[in-house]
Amino acid sequence: MRLLALALAFAWPLTAAAETHTARECGEGGDFIRNAARARDNGVTRQFFINHLEEDFVLIRSFAPASRWFVHDEEDEVYLRTEVEAVFDAPQSSEQHRSGFLERCERRAGRLSS
Repeated sequence: MRLLALALAFAWPLTAAAETHTARECGEGGDFIRNAARARDNGVTRQFFINHLEEDFVLIRSFAPASRWFVHDEEDEVYLRTEVEAVFDAPQSSEQHRSGFLERCERRAGRLSS
């Protein structure tokens, strides 16, 4: 997971705006959530996944907010953690989790109305 965090931190352009998530970033977040559901389906436990996510957050915080992937600030960390917890607490198919995440992310970014 730590390698994933490093790769994602460097993959996002340095000019990314911390205020809101782009459509691309929401899509990549959706892929992350889909992969969390796939990990769950392959036997990864909630605690194991959350522990590694928290470790990734610590690593990501070492980068400037503009160069971080998705978790630009504490509010984003809470949002992503909550989404990951839902993968384990209210299991659905990986694609259902992804599509639900995409809708919520787009709404959160202000591109969809409530």
